[in-house]
Parts: sequence; C-alpha cells; structure tokens
Amino acid sequence: MSNDAGASNRGSSETGTSDSQGWRRGWLRAAGIYNLAWGALVIAWPHTLFDWTGTPRLNYPEIWQCVGMIVGVYGIGYWIAADDSRRHWPIVLVGLLGKIFGPAGFVMALARGTFPPAFGLTILTNDLIWWVPFALILRDALRHASTRPS
Repeated sequence: MSNDAGASNRGSSETGTSDSQGWRRGWLRAAGIYNLAWGALVIAWPHTLFDWTGTPRLNYPEIWQCVGMIVGVYGIGYWIAADDSRRHWPIVLVGLLGKIFGPAGFVMALARGTFPPAFGLTILTNDLIWWVPFALILRDALRHASTRPS
C-alpha cells in the first residue's frame, strides 16, 4: 500500500463513516476553539465577567483564573477528540457531565441568592448549546461500539 492510500484514513478509526464524522468533528473543533478562547479571556481578564454582570469582584481572582485554565484544558481535549470521537468518547462524556453539573450548580446558587441571574448568560454559551451535540456524539460512539466486532 502506498503512503498516499494510507493517508486518507490517517488520524481516524472511523473508516467508511465520513457522512457522520464531519458534523462530530465540526462540533468538537468548535467546542475546542470556544473553550480555549473563553479560558484565555478569563485568565487574562478575570474581573470582566463579574463587571459585566454587576457581580462583586472576587477577592482572589486567581481562583477564577484557575477555572479559565480548566476550561482551556477541556478545549484541548475536545480538539483531540474531534479526530476520532468514537475512540475519545470519554473526553466528550466528561465534558458533557461538566456542562450538566455547571448549570445545576448555578441554579442552586441562584436559588440561594449568591449569583445574580445575569451571570447565567454564560450558561447558554458555556454549557447548554453543547448538550445536544455532545449527547449525539456519545450516542454515536455507543452505537458504533455495539456494532463493532469483538
């Protein structure tokens, strides 16, 4: 087999599924870029979101910068998972769990009155818009695993 023939399948174990691979790769690349950008902005300007929402600034912005670092690291994971979401489904699962538990924590904080509702706008772009595509990516990985010969 020539190098050119092998190159068409390089980086993916999803041979024969190009019809569904594109949308999964696109969503995970978008999530990777978004998380890297959001994380970098939070690290560089930790008070911005608090100022925009009228929330008092943290006494220790380094804590919020650590959140930005974690979000950015997730972005790297999503970028890696985009090349083979069926193989790297655990990255997508961990990401989806964070995108579920984050809003749940926000709702509890909102109920206690510790966060203003405006802070919840970040939930839309950081979490909610990713639920359906991540769930569909995981469903695809599960279906693929159940049809793959042992």
